[in-house]
Amino acid sequence: WVLVVASGTTNASFNWGVTVGDVVRVVLLFYLMPLWAVLLARPLLGERIRARAALRVVLALIGAGVVLWPADGRLSLALSGADMLALLGGFSFALNNVMLRREAHRSEPARALAMFSGGALVSLVIALLLTQAGLAPAPAAPSAGVIAAVVGLAAWFLASNLTLQFGAARLAAHTTAVVMITEVFFASGSAIALGAGQLSWQTALGGALIVSAAALAAWQGD
Repeated sequence: WVLVVASGTTNASFNWGVTVGDVVRVVLLFYLMPLWAVLLARPLLGERIRARAALRVVLALIGAGVVLWPADGRLSLALSGADMLALLGGFSFALNNVMLRREAHRSEPARALAMFSGGALVSLVIALLLTQAGLAPAPAAPSAGVIAAVVGLAAWFLASNLTLQFGAARLAAHTTAVVMITEVFFASGSAIALGAGQLSWQTALGGALIVSAAALAAWQGD
């Protein structure tokens, strides 16, 4: 059930965040995931937090602080809705990967079913709650083109999640988190090219620190 909730929260938070916020900023904050993975792997997997891992956590936190620092220089604890969704999604993704490792003794179909069920159920519940509260309009009747797009995205989602659970069940949680950080480059580059995000010097500097923390994890191997 933890994997169901973690997987569903990851998908709902991340997709919601990139829909309402700046894609580059959301992706960078989402990929604080290695930080959360280090912290979660200790109680859930018994993996020790070594000095080098602690230093990477500090580096990632500094990077997050740079990304979140207000443009006018005035320190504020207020985060936008997209920022909070990105942070929640990253934490949930780390929990998802750690749980895949912890439940590696279970069959692959069981783990896949938990992830897919979470992705569908959590998103459905959130959508119904938002609609009932009047915070989001009910979707219009889908056209043939929309149905085809949904089917295509569903197949893509299925393939990506199957490969994720296959790899995460066989790698250390820290390694999985580092491999996944490559999405920062793909998502940020495509977002900027398509006009769905902006890359300021502040975001670039903070993102470089976050990515550096992940790269160190890959190089140091713990």
